[in-house]
Amino acid sequence: MLLSLDISTSCTGWCVFDDDVRLRGYGHINLSKHKGLYEKASKVKTELLNMIIRYDIQEVAVEENLQAFRPGLSSAKTLMTLAQFNGVVRWLCHSELGVPVYAHNVNSARKNVGLKIDRKSTRKTKDQVMDWVSVSNNGNKKEVTIAWPTKILKSGPNKGKLRTCAEAYDMADAYVIGKAHFLMKT
Repeated sequence: MLLSLDISTSCTGWCVFDDDVRLRGYGHINLSKHKGLYEKASKVKTELLNMIIRYDIQEVAVEENLQAFRPGLSSAKTLMTLAQFNGVVRWLCHSELGVPVYAHNVNSARKNVGLKIDRKSTRKTKDQVMDWVSVSNNGNKKEVTIAWPTKILKSGPNKGKLRTCAEAYDMADAYVIGKAHFLMKT
């Protein structure tokens, strides 16, 4: 089985696929309440150890850390922190699971699975990715129904409305990385 990860210091999304490229499990590791790189890494390690009890993980695919700074997005300090954490989690996967770990560029992964981001759209990239996973996650054929985590808003103008949680975006990215990994292997 393949474990695919979208690694972040606030939330790490994950998906598990069998050898027939069927989704067998998915979820997220919430790291927002954990302080510092080591505490976050410890939480990820615990979750990885729980995963190997449930799944026969044979390899891991992760989203490669960003390679360039782009003004208006993340600061250089944030990019460095994310790169450090990405490396730590990749090492944990290798050392704790004892399996090969492969890193994939997010843009190449999207292209390989046939996901085209409309740069002129008013919809954010993360929404387009989640829509693709939700609607056409196997070409044009709906493969699975993913129950994205949701919450009911407690205040503000949308109070009482059901919203998809931010963690769903990380899970959707992990799904794309996993699907792309299989395609890139062939």
